[in-house]
Formats: sequence, C-alpha cells, structure tokens
Amino acid sequence: MDNHELYPIGDAARRSGLSVSAVRFYADAGIVAPTRLTGAGHRLYGIDTIARLELVRTLRELGTNLDEIRRLLEGGTTLHGLLTTHLEIVERQEHTLRARRAVLRTLIRQGGTAAQAVLMHRLVSMTDEEREQVIDDFWNDVGKGLDVPDGFVDRLREVRPVLPADPTAAQLEAWIELADLVRDPAFRDAVRSYLHDTYSTHPGRSIASAPFQHFVYESGFALIEEVLAAHRAGESPRSPWAQQAVTRFMEEAMTLSGTPLTPEDRNRMADGFRQIPDIEREMAEEDAGAEDPHDRYLSLVAVVNGTAPEEDALPYAWIAEAMRAPADGA
Repeated sequence: MDNHELYPIGDAARRSGLSVSAVRFYADAGIVAPTRLTGAGHRLYGIDTIARLELVRTLRELGTNLDEIRRLLEGGTTLHGLLTTHLEIVERQEHTLRARRAVLRTLIRQGGTAAQAVLMHRLVSMTDEEREQVIDDFWNDVGKGLDVPDGFVDRLREVRPVLPADPTAAQLEAWIELADLVRDPAFRDAVRSYLHDTYSTHPGRSIASAPFQHFVYESGFALIEEVLAAHRAGESPRSPWAQQAVTRFMEEAMTLSGTPLTPEDRNRMADGFRQIPDIEREMAEEDAGAEDPHDRYLSLVAVVNGTAPEEDALPYAWIAEAMRAPADGA
C-alpha cells in the first residue's frame, strides 16, 4: 500500500495520461487496482499506482495485449523479457510490411496485374535456397552453348544477389525486378547474346580467359590496391614506394603473355592508362541511354547486396606517370 498522498481518479487519469474510463477499465479488468477506496466507494490512487498506470498506457501504445501486461504486473515475467518478446513480434511485422510495401510500389510503378501481384508476393517470400536456385537456373540456361573460355560463366555466376535478413524496401524492390528479369526467356537470350558478342572473339576472348580473370580479380587486384595506397598516401608517382608497387603490378600483368617486363612495355601500359578516361567518355557517349543486359543484372545485384558504387575514379594520370619507364631505361 502506498504511503504517499492519494489522488482521486480524475487526477490519476491526468497524471498517467489516460482517460477516467480507461483507469476504471483497468481496475475492473484486474490490471491496476486503486490504492484504496473511500468509505463512499471512491477510488484513490497513490504515486506508485499511477506509475503502474503510466506503464500500462505505454505498453498498450506499443501494442502489448492485456494478458501480457497482467503477467508482468503479477510477476509472471520481467519487463525486459516482455519488451524483448514484443520487439521480436514488431520486427517480424516490420519485415512483413516492408515486403508488402515493395510489392505494392512495384505493382503501382509497373501497372501490374493480379497475376503479377501473386508472383511478386511469392518472390519476396522466397527462402535463401529458393533465391539461390533462381540465379543458378538463370546462369545454367545462359551458359548453354555459349562459346566463351572455360570457367568464365562460373566466374560471372559468383556475382549473385544475397538478400539480407532485414532488407530495405529498395533492396526488396531490386530483388523483385531482378528475379522477374532472370526468369524472362527474352532477358536470358539478351544476356547470352551480349556475352557471345563480347567474349567469343578477340580481344574479349582473351579478357574472359582464366589467367586474365585471375589477374583482374585476384592477383592483380591486390597489387593495384598497393599502387592506390601509395597514391592515397600522397606519394609522388616516381617515389620508391610507388615505383615498387607499380612495377610489381606490371610484372604480374606481363606473366599473362609469358614475357619479361621491358621499358617499352612500361611506356605502352602508361599510354594505355592515359587513354582510359577518353575511351570511357567515348563509350559513355555511344551508349547514352542504353544499358547492356549484363550491366543491368550487375546493377540490380549491387542494390540487393547493398554494395555502394565506386564514387572516385581511378587516378589514371598518376598511375600512367608511375608506369612510365625511367629516362635511362633502368
């Protein structure tokens, strides 16, 4: 029993943020009884009891049901346990609502039909294993009869969507679009045609070869990172650090042709790096408004995976200067 000042039901309601009728309801439901009754039967509430009413109001606003609140107040559970359980429920509801939002937004944007609504709902409800199978089916079909170097399609299939356990609406929308695309026979044909046209003949075939792919994504990638580290540190392209890093990179690149690195090779590579910005600009102008199907696949995978695009262009001029052979040919 409270030993502090007692308040009539109107004051208790005002202090707890509840209506008088709600305070009466919680008392009649056995949730929070008044501290005591007057001789005339009027309900009086102490500070501790009013605090319990405030807790009840907060929990109700969070969606907690009366049975759970009663268990808490009767000592059948702890506040931490109750809130943890309720948080899990809310997070499940949030996940469901996010998925529904993604489906609705996609349907509205595409002017979808009832059949598409069913399909999209199924796409966002897939298990990880089902999503993996969708991507595997896509690459298995695209790779059929494709005349490219062995292992190239397997390298491409390594770049695949991994929807996180708690995806954003944007990630869900990207997955819906991607899953819809990779199931489309026309899109599969377009990707197959693009890969065939790009990598079945020289120089694309050389780029798709296993040694070149290994260099680009593994050995060479690590070495170019060393070169970029020197640039980020503010080193001169002719500094010992930059020269050691760029020489290791070029020597590894020359293993693709099985020949040693010469001053002529260094200058040829330097000229190539200098020209890259102009080549990229020309390609962008030629392809303005167009996106090849494989790039579309990659861009959607990046959104699903939450992979941020590279914002900073490579320092081509700095790298080219570092690659240039010393004037004495050493």
